[in-house]
Amino acid sequence: MSDSKVSIIMPVYGVEDYVGKAIESIQAQTYKNWEFFCVDDGTKDRSGEICDEYAKGDDRIIVIHKENGGAPSARNVAIDKATGKYLYFMDSDDWAESTMLEDMVNLAEQNDSQLVIAGFYIDTYYSDEEKFVQEQTTEGGVYHTGADFRKNAMRLFDKNLLYSPWNKLYLTDYIKQNKLYFPQTFWDDFPFVLSVIRDIDRVAVTSKMYYHFIRKRAESETAKYRDNMYEKREEEQDWMEDIYKHWGLDSDEIREFLARRYIERVIGCIENVTNKSCTLSSKEKKAQISKMISSLRAQSAVKIARPNSKYMKLMLIPIKWGNATLTYLEGKIISKVKGSNTKLFAKLKANR
Repeated sequence: MSDSKVSIIMPVYGVEDYVGKAIESIQAQTYKNWEFFCVDDGTKDRSGEICDEYAKGDDRIIVIHKENGGAPSARNVAIDKATGKYLYFMDSDDWAESTMLEDMVNLAEQNDSQLVIAGFYIDTYYSDEEKFVQEQTTEGGVYHTGADFRKNAMRLFDKNLLYSPWNKLYLTDYIKQNKLYFPQTFWDDFPFVLSVIRDIDRVAVTSKMYYHFIRKRAESETAKYRDNMYEKREEEQDWMEDIYKHWGLDSDEIREFLARRYIERVIGCIENVTNKSCTLSSKEKKAQISKMISSLRAQSAVKIARPNSKYMKLMLIPIKWGNATLTYLEGKIISKVKGSNTKLFAKLKANR
């Protein structure tokens, strides 16, 4: 077993009911050589105090208290303080299986990897105890050159393995030498990961799953209504198209993947507009939906995309027709299912 130190970084805000389990899942790791930065981002509840209590009994836990600046600033403060050979980023309302660090470090050491990517679980709770578990994984592989990784990146994107920071182990020197930090924006995870993989050479992928991403809190970032979600998704699609241009990769398969990825997220934007948290009038909602589905990008994408499920094929029909009223009604149905039957919604989303 390698004895290389791992620096774990976790922003903490408003998670007093969850942060203890997150910390304990790191303390339970079979790999023991780590330092754990718990960054209290000016939380208003007891989350920071709970971290302090754990730190009293474990000198590997370092608590940083700072003024509220958002998760990106919390992560970036700790990146500068990290002394480990590897970095690992965790969210404070999730938890990890006990062999995660050991397996990922050993894979990195065996292959001289700059990045290790693992599978993960999405645990969607539909009651206090009951949950639907979605497994996100793909076959393992080791890529010793940037070209090899880039040819396989589409498969990893398709399995949602290249969007979040917490299913990855990073070589600290690679992050610091390239001055890679989390941008000061909401949904900062994806642009950070894109900056990491943009020019990376040595990547190892394992099919094993360790991290449990929890969908439970109504106030979590993934559950909130966002009035600028559509603009954010447009920006993300620009990033996706840009990275493939940077990689010099273009094919019918890649164009289909990019189109399918984009149009699936447009449907998410439609649901965002039709859910009960949106205060726009019905007329305003339909106008926004019309703007989304009538754009050149959306109409081009819906023609190219080849959905993986019958459910998603049905979702695309009113968009293909350019019918804002039908698309609005479709969004309302999705919102109703999301609000009244969490289990069904999670299953449909997992199998889209």
